[in-house]
Amino acid sequence: MANSDWIIFMGSNMAECHPVGFKWPMKAKARGATLIHVDPRFTRTSAMCDLYVPIRAGTDIVFLGGLINYIIENKKYFLEYMINYTNAATLINANFKDTEDNDGFFSGYNAQTRTYDNSTWQYQRKPAPARKPEAPAGPPGQSLKGANIAELIANRIPGQPLEDRTLNSPNTVLSILTRHYARYTPEMVERITGTPKELFLKVAQIITENSGRDKTGVFTYAVGWTQHTTGVQLIRTAGLIQLLLGNIGRPGGGIKALRGHAQVQGATDISTLYNAHPGYLNTPSARRNHDTLRDYILTETEPTSFWSNRPAYFISQMKAWFGDAATADNDYGYDWLPKITGDHSHLPNFVEMSEGKIKGMILTGQNPATSINSTFQRGAMRKLEWLVVLDLYETESAAFWKKIAGSTPEDVKTEVFFMPSAHIAEKDGSMTQTSRMIQWHDKAADPPGQARSDLYFWYALGKRLKAKYASSTNKRDLAIKNMTLDYDPTPAEVAEWKHKDEPSAFKILREINGYDVKTGNVLNSFASLTADGNTAAGAWIYTGVLQLVSGQTVNRGRMLPGKNDGWVSPNWGWAWPANRKQLYNRASADPDGDPWSERKKFTYWDATAKTWKNDSGDGIDFAPTKAPGTAANPTGTGIAFHSGRDPFLLKTDGKGWLFAPAGTVDGPLPTHYEPWESPVKNALYKQDRNPIAKIWDVKGNKYNEFGGVQFPHVITTYRLTEHHLSGAMTRWLPWLAELMPDLFVEIPPELAEEKGIKNGDYVTVTTERGATEARALVTRRLRPFKIDGKTVHQIGMPWHWGYMGIATGDVTNNITSLVADPNVTIHEAKAFTADIRKGRAR
Repeated sequence: MANSDWIIFMGSNMAECHPVGFKWPMKAKARGATLIHVDPRFTRTSAMCDLYVPIRAGTDIVFLGGLINYIIENKKYFLEYMINYTNAATLINANFKDTEDNDGFFSGYNAQTRTYDNSTWQYQRKPAPARKPEAPAGPPGQSLKGANIAELIANRIPGQPLEDRTLNSPNTVLSILTRHYARYTPEMVERITGTPKELFLKVAQIITENSGRDKTGVFTYAVGWTQHTTGVQLIRTAGLIQLLLGNIGRPGGGIKALRGHAQVQGATDISTLYNAHPGYLNTPSARRNHDTLRDYILTETEPTSFWSNRPAYFISQMKAWFGDAATADNDYGYDWLPKITGDHSHLPNFVEMSEGKIKGMILTGQNPATSINSTFQRGAMRKLEWLVVLDLYETESAAFWKKIAGSTPEDVKTEVFFMPSAHIAEKDGSMTQTSRMIQWHDKAADPPGQARSDLYFWYALGKRLKAKYASSTNKRDLAIKNMTLDYDPTPAEVAEWKHKDEPSAFKILREINGYDVKTGNVLNSFASLTADGNTAAGAWIYTGVLQLVSGQTVNRGRMLPGKNDGWVSPNWGWAWPANRKQLYNRASADPDGDPWSERKKFTYWDATAKTWKNDSGDGIDFAPTKAPGTAANPTGTGIAFHSGRDPFLLKTDGKGWLFAPAGTVDGPLPTHYEPWESPVKNALYKQDRNPIAKIWDVKGNKYNEFGGVQFPHVITTYRLTEHHLSGAMTRWLPWLAELMPDLFVEIPPELAEEKGIKNGDYVTVTTERGATEARALVTRRLRPFKIDGKTVHQIGMPWHWGYMGIATGDVTNNITSLVADPNVTIHEAKAFTADIRKGRAR
């Protein structure tokens, strides 16, 4: 970011929420970059930017879609980059219908199931290579025995995508994109978002004049973009802009996702997601053709992308989990794994909990008693038979049964076990931060009293479960019986510490990294992983964080200060995969392999050495010796299917996708839908809201009337520097409690005058779910908008308060609802509706 020529902060208040990392945008500004903040509120980030652009919460796709329209209409795209590195010239099925033709729906919509069939979204293709006869699958439990996995995958190579590089066909992606965003004019942007037209055009001018061969820019976002019913598509819209402008894979370009704390990235990598194994390998599902390991591999493996290596990654993972018990004779333990049957993420889990279907829960690093529609979630927790909470302090979730939480204690039958947890400084381990960078930290002190690390809890529990099921003959228990749990520390690791049975974090990292099964040596690269059971690795993307150097294991996660580093600091932590700080960096060179310009020289082709090079030491995100002139092989597996001019090796065609034929369930192109709760109708289409947003029609989760008058104001929630998440750590600290003692709600002066509210007054914010009390902060940081001739006010609330700790207050999430993006089930807390009145809630 320090090398960006422009930075747009959108869906992010980086100076407030990521103040240490904000030094890099400030370095860019000092070097001449233009900083722009597009946000519903004027914030600490706004104050540091060259341009503040107000926007109505929940309308970001319109603003970004307007930029796409401006880029295409004025031919401001980076043509040579776009036509070579994106699917702009690819031909789409002639039966595809866009939202423009279909009243806000894409072709393939089923109103009864509220789902899309994406068959009309596919590429037009040449005929596929001839299929060869295949031997039948092996017997149950041995479905891959004797099979040649590479041949099976090669037998599923599709035909090459058809293109029209003149871009004249109405079926090219660029033609479809042009029609799709034609109505996203500057006037429409102002009409829907409330952003003044002249400000929007100024942003468009800045980013287009400062992108191209010699300049690059970056979008920076956080949960202000993700927490919407269109969150995934919102982020994709920024991706479309960056592909059109040539800002992906290049230094100072891209899209920067800011994480709420250091381990959010690691938590998804390793993985706390119900639908993903570590390394983003899909969890076996009862709803897909995953009956056997052979079925799973042939269903999940993409024959014409880097994901063609999935069998090696998955089978190596099974070897890491089950060790010697995983063999070709039992499909490496695949049949021992449970299969998901639906959406088992947080929100639907709590709906099932409210129905009495979930009997117990273990909470670690989570505080659902203050989470989305918290009144509903606390009610669901009262249906539990048992609850275990691991945390530093007695959180609201540990105390949900108390009278202060709104419960009647004698009626709550849940047995609660509160387990005091060690702080991060009281344990060894690694964390993976915003830049996919793994950083190792050493334990600094013993935890107090009986507090233990989360790692100890799970390790001890795992060993007890293994002991309990050791004599079981049930097939369903084999995963527990056979799981590898060999993390006992060496004496040297615990010599200085009070607890001598603390598991070795380094041994766990070694298993995650991967090793050769026969020699036990750690593997230096994921390229060494095989599908024959000879390698083990818990997460292929992390393979290489440990390196075998002269017979010694070196932890690359340890931070080594750089000296005179260039674009990146290759020895400061280790970025997955293969220490590549800039993903898709082959795109930083032109189709012939030469730098787009000397000013932005990064990865380039050395014709003499016949290899790709990067002078600052970044890992090459491309086949290192694949020459730019290499032709695509129509029968080649994996990236052999791509030419030497196709930088996006994780995509099936090697192109950056302006149009997504797969991967998103709500459409191949981002399109504007209003938030599920909005004070106005959709001015673009007859369809007001995302037609396949996830909703839950259950007691206690009533939605506000759409476009109604009872809850007329737009509300958004956010974070503060002084507090962290639900405040479970920060509100217990006297210094931080003193700095920010009370929950407040920001109100524009015009609304305050209308409601008779003065600064500091108690006010109550209400929705159909409940009420939250706060102090009024009357401020011009928020302003009213004229939306289609209607005045729309916005208010904002931080969400850090609860009923435990030193600084206590109402729970902001009493008023939010269970409604979510259909791709990833992230909730919509950044844009909904509410009313506000003067006075206390109770």
